Amino acid sequence: MPFDGIVTRAVTEELKKDLIPGRITKIYQPTPTELVFTVRSKGKNHSLLLSIHPTYARFHITEDIYKNPKEAPMFCMVLRKYLSGAIIEAIEQKGMERIITFTIQSKNEIGDISQKLLIFELMGKHSNVMLVDKEKGHILDSLKHIPISQNRHRIILPGQKYILPPDQNKMNPLEINSEDFIKRLDFNAGKMDMQFVQTLEGFSPFIAKELLHRIGFGSTSVYTDKFNEIKEQLIENKYVPAIYRNNKEDFHVIPISSFSGDVEYFEDVNKMLDAFYSGKAERDRVKQQAKDLYRFIHNEKNKNERKLKKHEKTIKKAENAEEYQRLGELLTAHMHLISKGDKEVKVLDYYDPEQKERIIPLNPNKTPSENAQNYFKTYHKLKTSKHVVEKEIEKTKEEISYFDQLLQQMDVAGVEDIEEIREELREEGYLKKQKKDKKKNKPSKPVPEKYISSDDTEILVGKNNKQNEYLTMRLARRDEIWLHTKDIPGSHVIIRSSEPSQKTLEEAAVIAAFFSKSQNSSSVPVDYTKVRHVKKPNGAKPGFVIYENQKTLFVTPSKDIVNGLKA
Repeated sequence: MPFDGIVTRAVTEELKKDLIPGRITKIYQPTPTELVFTVRSKGKNHSLLLSIHPTYARFHITEDIYKNPKEAPMFCMVLRKYLSGAIIEAIEQKGMERIITFTIQSKNEIGDISQKLLIFELMGKHSNVMLVDKEKGHILDSLKHIPISQNRHRIILPGQKYILPPDQNKMNPLEINSEDFIKRLDFNAGKMDMQFVQTLEGFSPFIAKELLHRIGFGSTSVYTDKFNEIKEQLIENKYVPAIYRNNKEDFHVIPISSFSGDVEYFEDVNKMLDAFYSGKAERDRVKQQAKDLYRFIHNEKNKNERKLKKHEKTIKKAENAEEYQRLGELLTAHMHLISKGDKEVKVLDYYDPEQKERIIPLNPNKTPSENAQNYFKTYHKLKTSKHVVEKEIEKTKEEISYFDQLLQQMDVAGVEDIEEIREELREEGYLKKQKKDKKKNKPSKPVPEKYISSDDTEILVGKNNKQNEYLTMRLARRDEIWLHTKDIPGSHVIIRSSEPSQKTLEEAAVIAAFFSKSQNSSSVPVDYTKVRHVKKPNGAKPGFVIYENQKTLFVTPSKDIVNGLKA
């Protein structure tokens, strides 16, 4: 994911147009690594995201909606103190580096005008956001504190003077000519793409490989031409924002001629970044917080699959129960041929139409009578076990289906959904129940996700079994429409209408298919019926229902459609 200096320049140029001048009206810190500023500019509200996520560090205008904690973290409180109602006057990038400074004008406690700098350093896992007093150059606070024990050369703490990161001695491609660029290259050393990265500010390995691809095996003049080609695009801000999809996703604002695969183009850089990163950081947080839970569910499913194979072997053996009875009867009829200590006996098989002889294995430590009784006991045991094991197989299949459903729910769960899945597993006896905290309030009602169809009809989605059960069994009215993927683990979906339009039905079906195990498939069957035809059998697992009078739609899941309908 090359959020390099070139992409940083493209975002910065767009933000200058969209946010200057702009008033900061709201400031939130939804997670420890993300800040969201609502900026009012040119008669419109913009949500500016600054993220120092170790994998998905970025900054851009976003359409995503973030859930904020009840109590704002300390850094968020500091930002509100100094920047609420302040005006963004300038947004500047340091050369072609990933360091962006927002110059913000505000008033201090006594009403005097003062300027603050919000400095965002986009450096992967070392990313940080600092609020700096412009006049004094001191750090007021930062999203991450870096004491001297972590970095002797650069301390990031309140009261310390802000110091730029160490210079990497690279050249700004906008400020040099092609001759300067050529002089810094060692053509005998090879690995030209890595030389580009080490020479030019803002060039990631991704774009360096693109430059090398354009050059091919060209001469020095080709190096000059292709370098100037990219330089001109940067100077004139001629960007082509696009997401490139092959085995993995990448993006850039410079056209990638070396790429072969699917390409999605965007009208501006912010929309591209929002589309690329949407949900990725959330999924990463879910994975981190629910790693143990995912492992537990996966292990439980595997354990039941092994149990099912064992039961199926027992059933297969039980199908031969009559054979053990036959062997016992043959031994009884030929008792005079057997002595204690024999390991086998050859007898005439009266059950065989051809009356052939057959060999019966014996236990030499048992008497002839005990050997016969042993075969009869095995026969009765298998006969009895068949009925028990058949019930166990049914129960085990239900367990596998249940954990399969939970795994699907984990794939689409948000951070807030994970605790509901944990609580369900506690209630079902799979996890130990926590001691009740008397100070804590009663558990709140599950909150299904809300969507609005093209004709303004509300559509509700349960993203875990607690939400599914609450939505279908308690919240939905009897005449409303219920949807679910046919024979595929997925979410319960409710259309809050008794007679929805065909368009709304299709959109709700796309949502149901998207929140199912067949999210990446095409032509997914989705059943729909009135809520009154949906029932939960007694003793059934959470979220399990049976239904009738259904019709089926075939749809293809689409992330774009689902995101477009989200309320």
